[in-house]
Amino acid sequence: MVEHSRRTVLRSGGIAAASVPLAGRISPAAAGTDPIMVGPGDPRYRSLVLRGYNRRFEGRPEEICVATSTEDVVRAVERAERTGRRVAVRGGGHCFENFVDDPSVRVLIDLSGMTAVDYDRRRKAFMVEAGATLGEVYRRLYVGWGVTLPGGTHPDVGVGGHVAGGGYGVLCRRDGLSVDHLYAVEVVVLDRAGKARSVVATREASDPNRDLWWAHTGGGGGNFGVVTRYWFRSPGEQAALPKPPGTVLTFTVDWTWEKLDREAFVRLLRNYGEWGERNSAPGSPMAPLYGEFIFSRPAENATLTGQVVSDSGAERILADLMGALHRGLDLRPQPKTVAMPWLHATRYGFGGGPAPFYRIKIKSGYRRRRLTDAQAAVAYEQLARTDFDNGHFFVNTYGGRVNAVAPGATAVAHRDSIFKIGYLAGWEDAKGDDRNLTWIREFYRKIYAASGGVPAEDDGFGTFINYPDADLADPRWNQSNVPWHTLYYGDGYARLQRVKARWDPRDVFHHTLSVRS
Repeated sequence: MVEHSRRTVLRSGGIAAASVPLAGRISPAAAGTDPIMVGPGDPRYRSLVLRGYNRRFEGRPEEICVATSTEDVVRAVERAERTGRRVAVRGGGHCFENFVDDPSVRVLIDLSGMTAVDYDRRRKAFMVEAGATLGEVYRRLYVGWGVTLPGGTHPDVGVGGHVAGGGYGVLCRRDGLSVDHLYAVEVVVLDRAGKARSVVATREASDPNRDLWWAHTGGGGGNFGVVTRYWFRSPGEQAALPKPPGTVLTFTVDWTWEKLDREAFVRLLRNYGEWGERNSAPGSPMAPLYGEFIFSRPAENATLTGQVVSDSGAERILADLMGALHRGLDLRPQPKTVAMPWLHATRYGFGGGPAPFYRIKIKSGYRRRRLTDAQAAVAYEQLARTDFDNGHFFVNTYGGRVNAVAPGATAVAHRDSIFKIGYLAGWEDAKGDDRNLTWIREFYRKIYAASGGVPAEDDGFGTFINYPDADLADPRWNQSNVPWHTLYYGDGYARLQRVKARWDPRDVFHHTLSVRS
C-alpha cells in the first residue's frame, strides 16, 4: 500500500499545489503531533459544525476530529467505539438528510484536511483523498495530467460521498459515472472486536476484498466504514482516465412563466422527453449534450441549461434539441450560448436550486421514458400555485454511456434510465417547515399516484441515493409494496447486506437509510 499522504505541499504532475487544512496551520500529522481535535469551547467549533449544507439539521458533537491522514481516522473511529459514542464522517457537507448532522452523533470526523490528488505509479491509477472537493479534483487532474472524472456539476461537493453514491454529471452521457472508473478504495473499518484498521479494496477479480470495492460503486456513504482515499483508472486502461474536451458550448434557454400556460408546459416537457427517448442510448451521437431543465417558482423563467462538447458538432446537436423543443409551440426562445474552456465551465457550475444554508428537502426519481402528459400537468399545477414560491423541479438528461454498464457490475442499479428527476423545496425560516414539507410531499405523491406515491412504475423506477429521502422508509409516504432499499439499490441490496455483515459487524456506521446487515 502506498504511504499515507501527509504533505502540506502536493505535487501534481510536476505542478505544486498548496494544501493547508486549516488557515495558517501546518498539518499536525506532518509535524508529528496529535490530530486536530475541536470541542464546543473552541472558536473553530461552530464553523466546522455549520459546514453542513442543509440548515434543517444541526449536530452537536462532543468532539470533531479534523483528520489529515488515514491513521487519524483509524484512531478516531476506534476511540469513538471504545467510549461508546456514535461516530459520523463529513466530506463536503452536502448530505440532504440528517445522516451526519444529528444530535445522536457524538464524534464527527471531518475530512476537509485530506485533499491530496496524485498519481500512484504502483497501482497505475490516480489517487484522490476523500476530503477533496470536485472542483479541486477537476483542476488538479486536468492541469497535472490532462484527464478528468465524469462527476457532478457543483464544484464544492466533496468527493467522498459523491463517488460512493454513484455521482453523475455533465460528461456522464459520454463517459459514464464516476464509479465506472473507480479502481480501488481505502476504507477504515471496525471489526467485531472493536479494532479499527484501514483496508484497500480493488476491482481486481483476485482481490479477496473486492466486495468492499463493489459496495462503494454506488452503495452510498456512511454504510461500511470511512472512505479515506479513492484510486481511479478506467476499465481496460493503463494509467488512463477520460480526457475532457478542450472547450464546451454552454447554453441557456429561458421560457417566461407568464407565457407558459398548462398546455404549453405539458407540450414542452413532452418534447423534451421524446428527444431524450430518441437520443439516450449508449453511443448516441447526441450523448455529448447534457442538459438540466429547471422549473423554479422563485424565478421568472423556466430554464434549460447545459453543455455540449465542442468538437462533437455542438451547434448541430444543440440545434437538434431546440428543434425538438419548439415542435408544436409558438414560444421559440433562442439559446444564449458561450464557448469556453472546459475547466472554466466546470468551475462556473450550473444555476438552479436554493442558496446554500437554506432548509432543504429533496426527492428524486429515474425515468426510463418521458413523464406522461398527466404527470407533466401535475407538475404545472404544483409549480404554478400562487400561494407557494419555494419549489424547484428539474429534469436532467441521463443515459448514454451510463447505460452501457450492466446493473450488477457496480452497486448502481439503474442502468436503463434516460432522465433523472428532482423535486426540491428550499426555505429560510424554521416556521415554514410544515408548509414546505407538505408541498413537496404532495407533489411527489401526485406524480406517482399510480404506484403508491413513489417511483415504482415500469417507465420510472427507482431513486438516487445521493438525493436521500427518509420519507421512502415511512409507510405514510411510501404506500407501494416496494421497500425503500429496492428503490435505491434494486436487486443489489442483498449483496450490500452481505458486505455490511462482513465489514461492519457491529453496525457502527448507520443512519436512517443505511444498509442493514
